Amino acid sequence: MMKKFNLFLLFTTLIFLFVACEKKVDDGLAKIRWDRDTCERCVMVMSEKSYAVQTQNPKTKQKFKFDDFGCAVLWFKENNKNWFEKAVIWVKDEKSQEWINARTATWTHGNITPMNYGFAAYTQNTIPMNKKIMNFDEAILVITKQDREDKLRRQHKMHKKGNL
Repeated sequence: MMKKFNLFLLFTTLIFLFVACEKKVDDGLAKIRWDRDTCERCVMVMSEKSYAVQTQNPKTKQKFKFDDFGCAVLWFKENNKNWFEKAVIWVKDEKSQEWINARTATWTHGNITPMNYGFAAYTQNTIPMNKKIMNFDEAILVITKQDREDKLRRQHKMHKKGNL
């Protein structure tokens, strides 16, 4: 009887260890600690809930947080992240403050955002009236164009000062 009990105890312990050590796949959102977590690109503290962005590497499931959509787009570009096309990207709906898919969101430009890229995301139900709207790809084109123009302006200023 004792031998059966020990065998049962050993078997139960092994099952418990296997279940406890099982690697769980996490496809959910990372918890953001507002006014503590920092943007992956600009390292500013994340405090504006309406413009937060999260990305997830589809292979490693590693998550990255940003305070502005422009920071997320340029981070991919500057760091040659080859998984951008497959990345899971969540943004906050500016009106409802719910997390939504950035690729299917409707975007407006000209908003006051943490890093002044000016983009806010909405669902079809929360789009504001009287604002020009665009899709994900159009928003990315505007951000990359703004970035090129900003770099050219900085180079021009440095050239005028004799630093180039």
